[in-house]
This record gives sequence, structure tokens and C-alpha cells, in this order.
Amino acid sequence: MSPSPVFVRLAGVSLLIASVGLAGCAHKPKELPPQPVSASTSTQSEAMPPAQPQQSGPVPGSEADFLASVISDTVHFDTDKYGIDGESEGILRSQAQWLARYPGKAITIEGHCDERGTREYNLALGERRANAAKNYLIGLGVDASRINTISYGKERPVALGSDEAAWAKNRRAVTITVN
Repeated sequence: MSPSPVFVRLAGVSLLIASVGLAGCAHKPKELPPQPVSASTSTQSEAMPPAQPQQSGPVPGSEADFLASVISDTVHFDTDKYGIDGESEGILRSQAQWLARYPGKAITIEGHCDERGTREYNLALGERRANAAKNYLIGLGVDASRINTISYGKERPVALGSDEAAWAKNRRAVTITVN
């Protein structure tokens, strides 16, 4: 005698309910934390890649490197003068050495003046100051094609004021790297 169809259905439903109930009570296995890697148990594939050395200081050949490597980016001048004095020679020599290390770099030399004098006079004087620095660098072996000049006259002071201290800071030629 075979079981009745009602019994088979009841047995199936009971089995379904029991399996759902058991699935809800089932425990998931606990995940264990990763094992610490020790020198004796690690393999080459598990080893951490060597740390890249962090570069300390500016990127070689950058404006920041230029400023960190030279005595100064600025040479100063006496009133109504554009001659290169002994202190300026040392500054320009350090700039020429940096430029020799980076032959692909070009510079611009900005000529500046104090507030006294006419706009036209100061533009011309600023140009003479920038060219004096340029010619000195050329004399040290820097290719002239790497040096541009511009005069700002009295239009871009670094020190505000109408006294000798401010004027002395503004009578200058500033070297800036451009590439």
C-alpha cells in the first residue's frame, strides 16, 4: 500500500518547514583574524614590497630646487646704478652653477627700481639691471638663448615705503626659472 497523497503533501510541507527552521538556527563559522606574518613563516609572495624612499627636499630642477641651491635669486643695486658688485658676483656664480647642472632650464631676469624717478627712466634702468645680470651669467658660460629679460621699473616693489630701507630692497634684479 502506498501512502496517501494527502500524507505525502503533509510530509513535504513538514520537511520544508523543518529545513527552513533549521537554516535559521544554523551557525555561521566565525572568521578568524588574519595571522600575523613573521619572518619565519612568510613567503616571498606574502612579503610587503619595500618602502619607496621619500624624497626629501625639492624636485631637482624645479623653482624650489633653484631657490634652495643658489645663494639668492636676487641681486641688489645702488641708487641709479646697474653695475654688478662683489656680493652680486657670488650670487650670480651660484646661479650659473645651478644652470650648468640643468642645461634644459631657461630663466627670466626681472629688472626693478625704487619709486623715485619717472616711469620711463625706471623702465630703462630696470632693463639695464636685468641685462647686467644676464651679461654676467653669459660671461660665466650660460648660453644667452636660455636667458630672457624684462623690466618692471618701479611697478612691482617688494617693500612699501618711502625710505632708504624700502628703496634698497626694490633696486634689484630677480632670476626666475621658466621651464
